[in-house]
Amino acid sequence: MAGTIRRSRTDTFEHTINGLLTKRADLFGEAERIRDRLAEIKNDVQALDRVLGSLGYVGDLDAAMPRQKRDVLFGPGDLSRAILDTLREAPKPMTTREIAKAVLALEGRDAADRRLLSDVVKRVGKALRGISAGFDIRRENSASEGITWSVRARTDEGVAVEF
Repeated sequence: MAGTIRRSRTDTFEHTINGLLTKRADLFGEAERIRDRLAEIKNDVQALDRVLGSLGYVGDLDAAMPRQKRDVLFGPGDLSRAILDTLREAPKPMTTREIAKAVLALEGRDAADRRLLSDVVKRVGKALRGISAGFDIRRENSASEGITWSVRARTDEGVAVEF
């Protein structure tokens, strides 16, 4: 038959696995080339800055930089709400890193991404310091875990009870 397509199938997915491994290696190679190019650009900018300085330029070079695209991870109030929800549902006090991982899980993001996790840990720590004054958030220093956080609820008598 002239118009039939012959399909090849395997039970071991060898072809698919090899293709995916090849693509993965290609992507890592591309990432390495991009990192190298970025390093070259940074070196070029530093060289230009040195030349400008040697020619007597005294202006603010950073102010002349184009604005960078800001990576918005959380909308206004979203991080604080996620932190409070996480602490309310927690069976025990949590570290800032544990809270950050839980917040990333709530947002459907990858907590295994080290750079993202590190960024969110910093943001959670800053947010906790800011919201602890307005809410019944308890900060404890633990010898084994470091700083842990928990939230307390108000009872009708006005006495704080820990969750």
